[in-house]
Amino acid sequence: MNALTEQDIRTSFINCSKGEAKRLTIPRDLGERPWDDLDFLGWRDPGAPDRSYLVTGQEGNLTGVALRFQPARSGFFQRSMCALCLTTHPRGGVALMTAPKAGAAGRQGNSVGLYMCTDLACSLYLRGKKVSGSGARIDESLTLEEQIARMLGNLSAFLAKVTA
Repeated sequence: MNALTEQDIRTSFINCSKGEAKRLTIPRDLGERPWDDLDFLGWRDPGAPDRSYLVTGQEGNLTGVALRFQPARSGFFQRSMCALCLTTHPRGGVALMTAPKAGAAGRQGNSVGLYMCTDLACSLYLRGKKVSGSGARIDESLTLEEQIARMLGNLSAFLAKVTA
């Protein structure tokens, strides 16, 4: 993914108003992100712990989605798997991220969800640049390129539901 500007990010959102996109918190470290290793930009809002954002540049179009999730509750130890990158995480590392649907359906309260890494660092987990604590990556026979293609296919399917 190519480096993104704050303006690029704000104008990419498809499931929130222009005013909401203008007010959302953009990461301050955009210049320091490992862009060559990112298939999409994802981040959590430090001021709103239940909100995250994802921006992808698939098929030449920049698409951003606002996401919400419930932080993990305390309790017994449990592992979960991200449906995008198939990385397993200990409790709290994966959450059901819900995105309001784009357009009128979203304004009526309709949303779609997918279990994702809460830090949205799927690209880095696939490449071994980040390790998920005591979680693990599944040992696969697929090449890295095939795993990336699968993750982007999973992301495209999710985004298609957001825009449907």
